[in-house]
Amino acid sequence: VGRVAYLCWCNDEGKVIDDGTVMHISENEFFVTSADPSYLWLSRFTRGFDATIEDVTDTVAGLALQGPTSRDILKQCVDINMDTLKFFGIREGKLDNIPVRVSRTGYTGDLGYEIWTENANALRLWDALMAHGKNYNITPAGLDALDMTRIEAGLILNGADYYNASHMLIEARMSTPYELGLGWTVNLKRSNFNGQAALMQEKEEGSIWAMVGLDINWPELEAVYNKYGLPPEVDGHAWRTSIPIYDNNDHNKQIGYATSGTWSPSLKKNIAIATIQKKYDTPGKRIQFEVTVEHTRHLVSAIVGPTQFFNPERKRSNPALDKEVKQEPKAKAVK
Repeated sequence: VGRVAYLCWCNDEGKVIDDGTVMHISENEFFVTSADPSYLWLSRFTRGFDATIEDVTDTVAGLALQGPTSRDILKQCVDINMDTLKFFGIREGKLDNIPVRVSRTGYTGDLGYEIWTENANALRLWDALMAHGKNYNITPAGLDALDMTRIEAGLILNGADYYNASHMLIEARMSTPYELGLGWTVNLKRSNFNGQAALMQEKEEGSIWAMVGLDINWPELEAVYNKYGLPPEVDGHAWRTSIPIYDNNDHNKQIGYATSGTWSPSLKKNIAIATIQKKYDTPGKRIQFEVTVEHTRHLVSAIVGPTQFFNPERKRSNPALDKEVKQEPKAKAVK
């Protein structure tokens, strides 16, 4: 109780339906979030279990407060000890007398929280956060900003980096947890679950595809644009299109495709999330990334690496708890 788990759920063939979080609210109560509506899918599997599923999409509101000062803002207005709320923890309390659940989760890869309350309280909650965050220069941010931060953090998006398997007509457009870099969420030794046999086989035989991060060569990209007398394009938002990727030594051999990317304001890099053949999944390996300039296709190099580009220590740290641990006296040996 009081913890949050990130996970994905699969069909019988081990193909991912969706990913999301499960929050353990009380002994027999869990709160599930997902990208796609999943109520009907999950309801199919309640038969034979002492479980009831309720769709609260229309009755529960969620607001995300993300960034380096998010903890400081909440400490002013919520009756929860924010210094002891650990990464992927959740607690109930009141924010300016508004009943809330606060989870230390988010989609930015930074220190951040998601605040859940009844729909009727959403506007009051927004106003309270904006008021308490005024001295911290709190700024509303929309989906464009969120898309950039989630790519920096290597957080995948349903409908862009992978697709709901139940919506796809061909297997080539489906993915497994291992192919999405989510193998760490799979416990093959637990009791039976959807896709277990297929995932056990994949674990034994190896995956065909791998999801990676790409650091796209900026000087080469700049040189391509310079040929046309143009500056390189740096969009103020992320892109979500399929872009071919080729072998570094054989430019006619496609080895995968990028699914989303952005110019990273934090890292000052042109980065992307991509799916490539597993044998090319070696950190530091050079591949070729397709770029279209003036209706003409060109190739620039990119370096393969982890999907996670931005991972600040503050995301997981609890300074107050860490300080207490450091101040504990060391035990002395007694003769």
